[in-house]
Amino acid sequence: MTHAPTPFPEGFLWGASTAAHQIEGNNTNSDWWRKEHSGTSHVQEPSLDAADSYHRWPEDMDLLAELGFTDYRFSIEWARIEPARGHFSRAELAHYRRMVDGALARGLRPMVTLHHFTVPQWFEDLGGWTAEGAVELFTRYVEATAPVIAEGVEYVCTINEPNMIAVMAGAAKAGNVGFPPAGLPTPDEETTRAIVEVHHAAVRAVRGINPDIKVGWTVANQVYQALPGAEEVTAAYRHPREDVFIEAARGDDWIGVQSYTRTRIGPEGPIPAPADAERTLTQWEYYPAAVGHALRHTAEVVGDVPLIVTENGIATDDDERRLAYLRGALAEVAAALHDGLDIRGYLHWSALDNYEWGSFAPTFGLISYDPVTFERTAKPSAVWLGALGRTRELPGGE
Repeated sequence: MTHAPTPFPEGFLWGASTAAHQIEGNNTNSDWWRKEHSGTSHVQEPSLDAADSYHRWPEDMDLLAELGFTDYRFSIEWARIEPARGHFSRAELAHYRRMVDGALARGLRPMVTLHHFTVPQWFEDLGGWTAEGAVELFTRYVEATAPVIAEGVEYVCTINEPNMIAVMAGAAKAGNVGFPPAGLPTPDEETTRAIVEVHHAAVRAVRGINPDIKVGWTVANQVYQALPGAEEVTAAYRHPREDVFIEAARGDDWIGVQSYTRTRIGPEGPIPAPADAERTLTQWEYYPAAVGHALRHTAEVVGDVPLIVTENGIATDDDERRLAYLRGALAEVAAALHDGLDIRGYLHWSALDNYEWGSFAPTFGLISYDPVTFERTAKPSAVWLGALGRTRELPGGE
């Protein structure tokens, strides 16, 4: 038996991702903390302590490094850094700088996300992204993060999944609490324009801090698949929900591709997955091939911009299904690399089981934790995936 060529090149980013609000706990100045305690029907439970990673980040990084991962994507919290408008917490900036230094000390390359869905309550009260002065306010925050990102951080993400921010704004304006059975609500056009402008300003601000930082953003790719005769419908449906945000990354240093499942489109629009399809804990169709489609579509739209898989995974309490999903997904990434796509890394979602925006039930993590003692336990999928960080070789070659 001979092995297939190593599919993942030297220097390939190999890691896992998290978001601050979903794992830190007690992020009391954020808009989401207020939502969680307001009686909103779609919030089943509040985040509270979450995984207590605000205090236990060294344990999380220790585990990732021991497992073999070389990269860790985490976000920093605007609501902690600027809890009141114009007031920047030196203590919180120092806290996040310790995380950067801690990652580097463990051999983990930190990728820092500046915004992952949450904003300070004072910013939401002003009107959020469409408020007068929003671009300047976010830019000022980005500039304030210089002590965190100026040294030792090669990759910075300005905004996570801006298309979902616009989609959620559109749903809120329409008075909708949940999402439709298939597809996404119509994005709010004003929010779309604002978030693109904010991103471009943030890119300039990051480059002003250190021009060597590679800066970009991440887009949620729904893998819209046209049924016969629905190609034009699919393109028209996809553009405001996805492609406009990919196009906005054409001047960036990289773009993050985030995918989990697919959405089929017929002549009348999105079609729910078949009744007999395997579903994850989020009720998404189990579809490991999604990431390959997402990479190829993003490359087609964005042009000559390097790609990084910044999120990909599955919500399940059956780790064997997670392993199967990973094998399928990584085969797709390897095939795209083989076909010449410029893919720089793969970061799994997520490092830890976490707070999935209203509930702890959908478990995406490679690592579980006890909600009382917070003791961490690496799942078999974490051991398997981490080992690939050392070998860069998918098993099963002939």
